[in-house]
Amino acid sequence: MFYLASALTCMQHWQGSAFNIRSKDEEVTRIKMKGDNKLSRWIAFMVLGCVLFMVGFLIGYLGHPKDFCSLFSAVETDKISRMMIDECKAENIEQNLRELSSRPHLAGTPAEKENAEMLVNLWTEYGFDSVRLLSYDVLLAYPDPDNPNKVMITDNGEVNFTTALHEEILRPEDDHPDVVPPFNAYSAQGEPEGPLVYVNYGRAEDFEWLAKNKPEINITGCIVIARYGRAFRGNKVLAAEAAGAIGVILYSDPADYAIDEDVAVYPDGWWLPDTGAQRGNTFVSDAKGDPVTPGYPAKPYMYRLNDSDTALPKIPVHPIGYGDAKYLLSELSGDEVNPDWAGNLDVTYRYGPGFINPRRKVKMSIHTSREIRTIYDVIGIINGALEPDRYVLMGNHRDAWVYGAVDPSSGTAVLMESARVYSEMTKTGWRPRRTVMFCSWGAEEYGLLGSTEFVEEYQKILGERAVAYINTDIAVMGNYSFRTSSTPLLEGALYDAAKKVPDGETGERTTYDVWLERRPDSSGNGLPIINVLGSGTDFAPFMYRIGVPCVDLSYQYDPSLGISSYPVYHSVYETFYTVKMFLDYNFWRHQSIARFMLEFSRNIADSVILPFGVRDYATKLKSSIDYIESEYGEKMAEQNIYFEYIDSAVTNFTAAATSFEEQLEQVDINNPIAVRRVNDQMMQLERAFIDPVGLPGRKWLRHVVYAPSSVNHYAGDAFPALVDAMYQIDDDIDQVARWNAVREQMAIVAFTIQSAASTLTDVTQL
Repeated sequence: MFYLASALTCMQHWQGSAFNIRSKDEEVTRIKMKGDNKLSRWIAFMVLGCVLFMVGFLIGYLGHPKDFCSLFSAVETDKISRMMIDECKAENIEQNLRELSSRPHLAGTPAEKENAEMLVNLWTEYGFDSVRLLSYDVLLAYPDPDNPNKVMITDNGEVNFTTALHEEILRPEDDHPDVVPPFNAYSAQGEPEGPLVYVNYGRAEDFEWLAKNKPEINITGCIVIARYGRAFRGNKVLAAEAAGAIGVILYSDPADYAIDEDVAVYPDGWWLPDTGAQRGNTFVSDAKGDPVTPGYPAKPYMYRLNDSDTALPKIPVHPIGYGDAKYLLSELSGDEVNPDWAGNLDVTYRYGPGFINPRRKVKMSIHTSREIRTIYDVIGIINGALEPDRYVLMGNHRDAWVYGAVDPSSGTAVLMESARVYSEMTKTGWRPRRTVMFCSWGAEEYGLLGSTEFVEEYQKILGERAVAYINTDIAVMGNYSFRTSSTPLLEGALYDAAKKVPDGETGERTTYDVWLERRPDSSGNGLPIINVLGSGTDFAPFMYRIGVPCVDLSYQYDPSLGISSYPVYHSVYETFYTVKMFLDYNFWRHQSIARFMLEFSRNIADSVILPFGVRDYATKLKSSIDYIESEYGEKMAEQNIYFEYIDSAVTNFTAAATSFEEQLEQVDINNPIAVRRVNDQMMQLERAFIDPVGLPGRKWLRHVVYAPSSVNHYAGDAFPALVDAMYQIDDDIDQVARWNAVREQMAIVAFTIQSAASTLTDVTQL
């Protein structure tokens, strides 16, 4: 009514002038047309009335400056959002990827340093406020070019079979002198020889199954062969070491990497050919980062551990193609495996140990060296207009095992285009409210080295100022649907961005629509699924070390395929040709991820009130606790351990979160102190779940609610310390100590949730 009254006042004030204007118009019309102009007068009156109503409407808004600012801000926000989405070009991303994947760029090599310098020059040309090249001296690993790694079959000491030293080059364009032969980084050196045992995927549960169901098979002194998939390769090596193995052979079984006989292998299709081998590191540590400077940046002044004091493998490890694996497995003796353990090679899968010919053994010859080399991070910065001391970070790693057209260069190509779009927007006079940082990490493939060293060096300031970290390790690994992992705080903002971005398949529907259709949440909440954060990529040190809210974005293959990863993962066949021909011919999916990153980051960087969902966190806490209680509650009750304190803490957190979001509606957005206060409360909420003591046995993982699984670093667990405390608890001899550990973790969980709830309450209400 206030706005209507203002409009009517304006119309009364201008009425005389309006009639005068109309009288002049009538005279002109009378002279020119000499006809009836009654209709024209009414049209003019209605147009003028609409104009005057809008004037009055704006005057009414000016009487309510907060509402007026909101209207102006919304209009400007929508304009910038549309401009960013429109400016993002698929052809630019395609060209970026073509250049990035034109040659191998392994961490610690000249090619990788040149890529870092290219980004420094590019972002400087874009006019970023600051571009920094940060260096770290870290422990890396490389095969010996003069003494190649291999696996052999010996017969009375004589070699009668040797695995391929290189992957076969199937397209002339894929040949390059810098292609590194297949190897597993950080493998121990050695030439172990002994019986061979097949251990399925080589997971801890596989070794446990063997010990329980095949006690006659003694792993001690044997070399084991395991197929890739279902768990991080480093966890497989740890499990093999614990079982007494003296070496590990890894291969990619067709059951996981070439499952569809109707689709050809590379170069005629996307499946892995029999000569393809997956490179990768075998480093398992809660610290990650440089293995010899855990917890601290790898600078020249830093104290370094000896290799023997690290968590690096103590036994040799080597990857081979499934063509060579077929020959090894076909020679195995022993019982036929249970159906769940059989792959898709044309052999009878047997456990071993040893070969049908008892004179034969398997021998590994591994000469991978470990050495200190320099890696580089590139940080490009656009300063925020109003809150330059609040950082929204977007990151991706550059290094690849070979060409890396999928991992990581699809993500790097997207990050480069996102940076260009931001630079174009600043040329229009716009700046985000908060500072935006573009981060290109070095040596991620060796164990998140570049990002972890950065967090270790700057953890004090990042802990105070980082608002969120957005990761795109792999932008496009399939052509089926958008996929994301996230902290609960950012879920609502993810959905909002997805509703604004065209899907990468046709461009006619939104990302949200296709995402919901193809990957609905199994809980039946009517929303697309958002996965729990695991590890294996660069968000880990931000999330688990210092409590910065994180997301990871990608476009994925159909999960119903049952494959462990895109088939040519970490092989020489992961080329631009693969991406262009089999994943994203027109690069619309890459464009969709880039547009999503732009809209999502803009929302976080530019919204007056941060678009964080504290009630979403409460919902996830409750569902996670309910799940743990359903899994372990009955067994815990037998020990007089109950969830009453945890349930009470979750109830209190939910009440605090609900009250907090209700109060957000009343915040005066023209009061910078009030805005800063509530934003800081939301920004610091993730930090409230950080325990400086760390998780039991994993002191550098400090997030009480989320952490990588202790048996698979690719996966994530909710309340990981509690889950670990209950893991196979019945098998432990010292039952008193184990159950006391459960009681301790129950108390820590209850305290942490209650403490986090208090951060959402005004200090005067404590």
